[in-house]
Amino acid sequence: MDIKKLQTLVIDALEDVKAQEIQVYDTAHLTSLFDRLVIASGTSNRQTKALAASVRDKVKENGGHVISMEGEGTGEWVLVDLGDMIVHIMQPAIRAYYRLEELWGDKEVKLGAAKRTGTKKAAVAEEEAKPKRAARKVEVTHTMQSTQTTLDDEPKKAARKPRATTAKAALEAAAKPARKPAVRKTAGTADAAAPKKTVSKTPSGGRVKVAATKTAVASAKQAAAKRKPASPASTPAKAKTAGATRRKVAE
Repeated sequence: MDIKKLQTLVIDALEDVKAQEIQVYDTAHLTSLFDRLVIASGTSNRQTKALAASVRDKVKENGGHVISMEGEGTGEWVLVDLGDMIVHIMQPAIRAYYRLEELWGDKEVKLGAAKRTGTKKAAVAEEEAKPKRAARKVEVTHTMQSTQTTLDDEPKKAARKPRATTAKAALEAAAKPARKPAVRKTAGTADAAAPKKTVSKTPSGGRVKVAATKTAVASAKQAAAKRKPASPASTPAKAKTAGATRRKVAE
């Protein structure tokens, strides 16, 4: 298989499983064992194993030959030998420790061609997915319109009419005096708020008899007794004097 085609297949396989920091180096001038070296990172043991399996399956599907795979047991560093190309899939800590880029990274290969291929495939997939999304959108819109039509067709409930009051009840309500709002009295302001009552000094109505006191009654009796003349029986001396006076006058 052509080295460029093999390189494109490997890059696409790694990108399908979300490999990180993919780098390709040309090693033809350094060794005769292989022409390309690919280094990629996986965040976990499961991802590194999945990346290696994706590369193996992609190459076999397109008629390539996989010589061997090593490191699948632990998943920290998986090596896929494709003959003209060696693929190293490593976890970030292992990759930082061994630094294979310093050993084989004399001549880095740009990934423009591989990226264009991957981008082209992604664009084709996007174009294929557009009609499906459009059909889904039309279906959702149609469903919403059908629901709205069903809701509009349903008979609306008549508004509740207010209770009609009879003429008698209206007259009774009009005859009742309006209730004054209660005024809440507070301490300190009750006397100031309440109006003061004024007492009228003008007499009105009939006279009221007031009973005299015992002292006044006794005083009145004493005055009356003084004003009365003494009786003849009570004053014999005065009676005799009066009789003598009358005899003298008669003589």
